[in-house]
Amino acid sequence: MNTNKEKNLTIQNVVKTFGKVEVLKTVNQEVRAGEFFTLLGPSGCGKTTLLRIIAGLELPTSGKVILGGDDITSLPAPKRQVNMVFQSYALFPHMTIYENVAFGLRSRKIAAGEIQRRVAYGLEMMGLDPMKDRMPDQLSGGQKQRVALARALVNEPDILLLDEPMSALDAKLRARVQEELRQLQRKLGTTFIMVTHDQDEALVCSDRIAVMNEGQIVQCGSPEEVYDYPRNKFVAEFLGAANLLKAKRCEGGVSTDIGSFTLAKTPEWHEGLVAIRPEWIRIRESQPEQNGLLATIQDIVYRGTNFDLLLSPGALRVRTNSFKHFKVGDQVWLELPAKELVVLGE
Repeated sequence: MNTNKEKNLTIQNVVKTFGKVEVLKTVNQEVRAGEFFTLLGPSGCGKTTLLRIIAGLELPTSGKVILGGDDITSLPAPKRQVNMVFQSYALFPHMTIYENVAFGLRSRKIAAGEIQRRVAYGLEMMGLDPMKDRMPDQLSGGQKQRVALARALVNEPDILLLDEPMSALDAKLRARVQEELRQLQRKLGTTFIMVTHDQDEALVCSDRIAVMNEGQIVQCGSPEEVYDYPRNKFVAEFLGAANLLKAKRCEGGVSTDIGSFTLAKTPEWHEGLVAIRPEWIRIRESQPEQNGLLATIQDIVYRGTNFDLLLSPGALRVRTNSFKHFKVGDQVWLELPAKELVVLGE
């Protein structure tokens, strides 16, 4: 086997069909060693199937899975240096926390002293040492997740796979665990590949995000790249709120139903869509020099840290700080900055 420590994972022309249904359509992707990589997309887009193929729990219909230069496509799951944390955590209810964490090592017949060393390290790393003698039903959701992570990590995998790891947690705990998971991955330097449909989770945790739709990766990049520069309508709408404007190319920019706007990038199409995030639209005291629009507030949604203003014309959504006070019926000048108007490819 290849002894290269820089074990990049390569998904090469992977197709998966179930009967006549093509769940994955020629997926090609490289995951770099040591990065936190997320597969993001709606239910049924193929992300969990791709994760199971990486884990060895499914075989691709065609294509290859290569780890560190070695073809592992047909290698059985127990022989891969890949561990998976399932959505349900899959803890053994009749075993203590210590026994749960040690289970995989014992099944591989690791020496007793090595098992003790690794389990002690895993429990300490996850802050679980004080509860090592408890049973799973005595733990909270967040504690159970940490046990599942410790059990996977003590096997010292090249890649840790996470299938919707925070879906069972409440909103407050989920936000905390997202940050903990990201910090843990940075500390360990292990490659993490996570599947989620939660865009906030993906943005908080990831080095790179692959957005999936209908069995294909439609865009891959850093959180900033996929959020700030969505490639198409699907990505723009799936990652947060987006104002989409139907547009026609004209001299110096585009014309839309609500006005003409200058763009930083000239569209390649004659007719298409431009997008702008609600937080990128600026509220001005007077008419801006460029890309100005006089709009009327139709509704106000309070979100604690900010307000969402719903305005006409164009059914625009604008996000503004909560210390700025407006009321329904107010007229305001908006600026749609040229550099924030993103030309969509389709």
